[in-house]
Amino acid sequence: MSRKRSRRARTVRRRRLAAAAAVAVAGAAAAVALGVFGKVDDAIQELTLPLRHEDIIRQEAAQWDVEPALVAGMIYAESHFRDQTSHADARGLMQITPDTARFIARKSHGTEFVLEDLSDPDVNIAYGTFYMRYLLDALDQNEVAALAAYNAGLGNVEEWGGADLELDDIEFGETRSYVERVLEKQEDYRETYPRELGYR
Repeated sequence: MSRKRSRRARTVRRRRLAAAAAVAVAGAAAAVALGVFGKVDDAIQELTLPLRHEDIIRQEAAQWDVEPALVAGMIYAESHFRDQTSHADARGLMQITPDTARFIARKSHGTEFVLEDLSDPDVNIAYGTFYMRYLLDALDQNEVAALAAYNAGLGNVEEWGGADLELDDIEFGETRSYVERVLEKQEDYRETYPRELGYR
């Protein structure tokens, strides 16, 4: 082989190696970018539509025949999935007041219940979901009315129209906003987390 051909062959090999290296670098960069973007997407979703304790939500929703996306939407509206106590002493993920918790404990035969239990996600979600089932039964399965009662009390909802209550009938702005927010988030959770919430 002449020197000219040998030089040409080395040049071709170098170019092929350079091209292969460029492809490898591009592939690695793409993988890193996908990983970074995946993490960014996860962070955005955590801020805009967080979901935690989905196993508890699925279990309690099944036990009390309440749609899991509705429970998730309520938790979102009540606490944004953060354990906290409000100025009105409503506690935990589903923001249950001590009086409501004691009522639920009596109705559900929770004889060993203590208020500190409301900081436990298992207990809080179980109690909140049980109470939603109670309200749905009391208000002829009217979701709007039951959500309004969860926020403003069953007595108020009965005065506003009871089982016939529609969204436009809710004159109390805070309660109407709460119901609208839960219904919107219910749909979002249904669409965004079908596997986590047991829809498939």
